[in-house]
Parts: sequence; structure tokens; C-alpha cells
Amino acid sequence: MNIINQKIDGGKAFDFGRTSEDYAKFRDIYPQAFYDKIIERGMCIHEQSILDLGTGTGVLPRNMYPHGAKWTGTDISENQIAQAKILSQGMDIDYHAKSAEQLGFPDASFDVITACQCFWYFDHEKIMPELHRMLKDNGRILVLYMAWLPFEDVIAGASEQLVLKYSPHWSGAGETIHPIWIPECYQERFTLVHHEEYRLQVPFTRESWNGRMKACRGVGASLSQKEIAAWEQEHIKLLHDIAPEEFEILHYAAIAELQKKS
Repeated sequence: MNIINQKIDGGKAFDFGRTSEDYAKFRDIYPQAFYDKIIERGMCIHEQSILDLGTGTGVLPRNMYPHGAKWTGTDISENQIAQAKILSQGMDIDYHAKSAEQLGFPDASFDVITACQCFWYFDHEKIMPELHRMLKDNGRILVLYMAWLPFEDVIAGASEQLVLKYSPHWSGAGETIHPIWIPECYQERFTLVHHEEYRLQVPFTRESWNGRMKACRGVGASLSQKEIAAWEQEHIKLLHDIAPEEFEILHYAAIAELQKKS
């Protein structure tokens, strides 16, 4: 399903369902420290009921599953949900191919609602009251994000410039460390109780970094197959020129925790 938002990539259509196989293979990359921050906040653990918005291939539910929460994952893309179900075999995780604006779960269904790498895609004026309704008393929204730092990491910067060559209006470029943006409408029914931003080194090989970049919105989710092939040919050559076989990419991660008001 193509998504068009004038605030994202200059309105260029994208669909992560087009890159689901690469997404499933190459975007499960969060280090343990990323998950430890969630556990330290006492969320997504035993006996809690969690709704993961924009779950993609189920990266967050799958990796947090051993901590004993009951997970439900939703995503607008049927292809992403199909991959999530394949990768979650043997786990009791409920997946639904639904947009965040059309969920309709019962009142007070969840202790925590998570949104990892997807919060800016939603219609917040529409979903904010629904998130409030679906959360239990004192429930939390947990917004999570991780991105490479192109101005501090040479390999990340060079790869990003190549994406911009093919997708000049790609708005995912140029990240620096900053708190997660929370729309003003949330102030009506939620309180921001915690936020944190921190650096992470994430290990890659040339193959896995190429796959990670290929599965980004500016390449696999939006370019034609011919453009993707041309980009990948250039990117593989670039990595052989500037990167060893194994390396780390400097990222930052951010977390924002909102508590439901009574």
C-alpha cells in the first residue's frame, strides 16, 4: 500500500511492503542496550499487555518476547505482517494488517502501546484519543527510534549521499542527536515522563549494511526495480572502496515515555 505524505520525502510515494524480504533479513539490528532501556523502565515485561504500532516484521515483539509480555502487533502493510508471522513461528504474538488509525481494540486493553521507528507516519489528531482509550489507567505510550549519524560516521555519510543521489527529496537524511518529537495534541491526555538519547555502535558486514540501506524508505520502499539495481551496484562498489568486510556504524537511539492522564 503506497503512502503519500507531503511532509515526508516531498510527497513521494513509498511502501515498505515492497521491501519486506530485505526488511525481514536486514533490519533486525537493535543492540541489546536498546532493549535494556525498555526493561529498565519496567515496560514490555511479564504479565503486561502490549500493542506495537507499525510493527513491520515484528522486530520489537520478537526480541522482547522472552520477557513475558503478551504482544499484539499491527502494521498497514500485509507483506510486512506476513513476514512477521513467518519470523514469529512458535511465539504467541497476535498480528493484524491494520493502519494505526483503524484499530478499534476495546477500552483499556493494553498496559503499554509502543511505536518503534514509525511514530511520524500517523495521523496524531485522530489516533491520540484512541490510544488514550485503549490504554489501561496509568498506561504508557513508548516511542522508540534509532538512526545512523551521517555527520559523525564516514561510511554512513557516504551511503546516505548515494541514497540522496537516487532519492534527492528523501527526508530521512541528515540525522543528528535530538529528542523524539511529540505532537502538541498529546499534552491534552498524556504527560511526558521520560526521554533519553544515547549513542550506540551497531556491527555490520558489507552485505548486511548494504541490505540495511537497501531496505530504507529512500531505496527499496520507493524506487523502481531498475533504480534499486543501479543504486545497489554503486553501493556495493562504494563499500568495497571505503569499508572493511566487518565494521561498526555509529547510531543514536532515543526513547520517549508518555503516561496516560486520568
